[in-house]
Amino acid sequence: MPTYFVLLGAPGAGKGTQAAEVSTRLGLPHVSSGDIFRENLKNQTELGVQADGYMSRGELVPDDLTIAMIGERLSRPDCEPGAILDGFPRTVAQAEALDEMLREWGGKVDAVAYIMVPEPELVSRLSGRLVCRECGETFHKRFRPFERCPNDKCEGQYLYQREDDQEETVKKRIKVYLENTAPLIEYYQAKGVLVEVNGDQAIEKVTAELLASLPVNGSA
Repeated sequence: MPTYFVLLGAPGAGKGTQAAEVSTRLGLPHVSSGDIFRENLKNQTELGVQADGYMSRGELVPDDLTIAMIGERLSRPDCEPGAILDGFPRTVAQAEALDEMLREWGGKVDAVAYIMVPEPELVSRLSGRLVCRECGETFHKRFRPFERCPNDKCEGQYLYQREDDQEETVKKRIKVYLENTAPLIEYYQAKGVLVEVNGDQAIEKVTAELLASLPVNGSA
């Protein structure tokens, strides 16, 4: 039977980093909703063209399109053993659709790991991010403190801060996430599959706690 894990956490909680690491450790593909959107938009797939139409009008992409993109990705051969889901579901409606999809394939959400980080730390992590305009690599005022990009091909390009990483914007993003995710947390708590992980520690310790909390090979 395939194994499916969902990673939840506010912006800055480290979902992407942990999903990639857990994916490597468990041999399950890392399925990121952001990556799937970018792939469909770049390749101008039928789903991507439809999504682009909504986005270009400044509208939210409907759940059915997002769910269809996720479903297409999960139907690929590399996901036969299961997957680590990052960035999806975001709403109870999406969670219900995922449950139905997996049920048809003989699977289910085995565990949902909620990576918890105090709000001040989330703000510090996100508002400290800097990006190179040339190569797009990400740095950080605390963790990778550079003023200029150290990559040779960028020829000392100055780093900049994206608008959505400015402190006030970051606080709003976190507030919206927490408000919108509360029902999803309750949904998975009611199903008995939610585990809480302390995300306010070293990356390797978060990974270890995550792996210890997931029901891998039939053990919790």
